[in-house]
Amino acid sequence: MATLTTPLTEDSVRSLVAGEKVTITGVIYTGRDAAHKKLVEALDRGERLPVDLRDQIIYYVGPCPPKPGWAIGSAGPTTSYRMDPYAPRLIEIGLRGMIGKGLRSPAVVEAMKRCGAVYLVALGGAGALLAQRIKKAEVIAYPELGAEAVYRLEVVDFPVIVGIDTAGRDAYAQGTAKYARAGG
Repeated sequence: MATLTTPLTEDSVRSLVAGEKVTITGVIYTGRDAAHKKLVEALDRGERLPVDLRDQIIYYVGPCPPKPGWAIGSAGPTTSYRMDPYAPRLIEIGLRGMIGKGLRSPAVVEAMKRCGAVYLVALGGAGALLAQRIKKAEVIAYPELGAEAVYRLEVVDFPVIVGIDTAGRDAYAQGTAKYARAGG
């Protein structure tokens, strides 16, 4: 199992292989489609973003309010394709990793290959367990979006699987092919 520490390096990301189990320790940021839209609109206007995304990870999550004593409430991944219209632009400015669930568009995969970014998959339905790996959470941008605001999360041993690596190898496609070969 590989361990990533943020901020990421291009070499650490390029060493990952689709299907590999990984844990992340450090800072990750959150953002869903509403936040992504605002980030890309800011770039289109030539504005500076509220967070420097170079060599960082965005987790596609809209966390629930925390229970007493917790940093955050349930924090399971959301479906990634909703960010696909915006992700290539963020990858081009240096975003190194994304965490979500589900398939990605060819445009996102091409940007990942070209720029050296990785798509990581978190287990859907395990939001309460994933929240236990989040030690601190604070809103840093777009508070008007509520749960879809951009949060800065401090994580320890946050578990993910490499969904698509920097070469474009796709764990979803590999799993489907393996299942088909097995006669399933």
